[in-house]
Amino acid sequence: MKAIRFDRFGPPEVLALVDVDEPHPRPGQVRVGVRAAGVNGLDWKIRAGLMRDFFPVELPSGTGSDAAGVVDEVGDGVTDVRVGDRVFGVGTNALAEHAVLDAWALMPDGLSFEEAAGYPIPVETALRVLGLVDLRPGRTLLVSGASGGVGTAVVQIARDRGITVIGTASAANESYLRKLGAVPTTYGDGLVDRVRALAPDGVDAALDISGSGVVADCVALTGDPAKVVSIADFTAPQHGARVSFHALDIAAALREAARLHAEGVLHIPVEAAFPLSEAAAAQARNQTGHAAGRTVVTIPGPVARS
Repeated sequence: MKAIRFDRFGPPEVLALVDVDEPHPRPGQVRVGVRAAGVNGLDWKIRAGLMRDFFPVELPSGTGSDAAGVVDEVGDGVTDVRVGDRVFGVGTNALAEHAVLDAWALMPDGLSFEEAAGYPIPVETALRVLGLVDLRPGRTLLVSGASGGVGTAVVQIARDRGITVIGTASAANESYLRKLGAVPTTYGDGLVDRVRALAPDGVDAALDISGSGVVADCVALTGDPAKVVSIADFTAPQHGARVSFHALDIAAALREAARLHAEGVLHIPVEAAFPLSEAAAAQARNQTGHAAGRTVVTIPGPVARS
């Protein structure tokens, strides 16, 4: 089968489309014919060698964790899906014609493969960090980097819970945030003053999604470092804030994502889609950090077998 691999750390150009053996599920896993795969910030950070202390990689390596597709093999002990089911989930080496998933959920009606592929890690992350700050309805949340996949999920879920959201993004993405239900502002110098003008009663918690050096500002705005969580700035503990990057119950998060979409709460648009052969361009696009929605890789199917 065709899959994306890299044999050294480096820029997007180290990614190559190669022929590899098909994977097969172990007990408790399923295999899918991948129709779309999500591109996450962690993917390019691992490829660039920036995460070797946290996520050791044996080279050559595949890439990608989020996929949506059709189940074509079921491992021993799996009883909740069968061959032919449409699922989205998390596994390994998702940028390939076939991928093995460790956690999954059935896709609700009306959810495309492309959009579903953008859900797993962003929605799990959004649910996890919202749980850490634990805000009640009527409270105010600052989200730094609100227009990407994780930010989009955070804004929609928080708004559904009755939380007021102030989100930072580039000026070009302010209208996108308004459509999500957030109060937008730009990032950069003067952030504290801009947010205080928008929230004269104060900010109850802050989430740093983009990792752009705003943790100190977030602490200043909340007045309590325990109410600041970053998913991308590993210096956050120096300010008394927390870093969260280890997933908890991914399967439960996927089921919740399916429910939220089915109820009309959650929609993460696909901003850009690339074919498998252009996976390097897809990761480069994600790496710019200015998306309004998700970047995905698509794989038309079914894949013919010899």
